[in-house]
Amino acid sequence: MRMTNHLSMLLLAAAALAGCTQEKQNEILRSVQNWTGTNGVLEVYAGEKLVKRFIKIDKMSTAYGTEDKTARPYRYGYGVLDENLNGTQDDGEKRVYFEVSDYSTSYVFHESPR
Repeated sequence: MRMTNHLSMLLLAAAALAGCTQEKQNEILRSVQNWTGTNGVLEVYAGEKLVKRFIKIDKMSTAYGTEDKTARPYRYGYGVLDENLNGTQDDGEKRVYFEVSDYSTSYVFHESPR
C-alpha cells in the first residue's frame, strides 16, 4: 500500500511537470536541488591560473532588488574558502559569504566529484 502511494505521487508530479514550460520545469528542478543541496565548488581564475576556490557550497543564488524585485548582476552564496587550493577543508578554513559578478567570465561552478 505504501509503495502504491509513493508511485502515485511520483506519477502525479511527473504529469504536472510535463504540463509546464521548459523554463518553469528548470525553475522547479533548481528549487528542488536548492532544497536538497549540492556539494558545489566555485573556482576563480586569473587567466589560466586558479587563484581562489570555495568548496562545500550548497547553493548559489541570484540577488534580487528589495523594492523593484529585478535580478541583480551577481550571484552569491556561502562556502568554505579553500585557502591552499587542495580541494578539502583543512583546519582553520572557515565558511564565508561570497559574491560573483555576471560580468566576469573567469569562474567555474560545478558539483564536487567527491
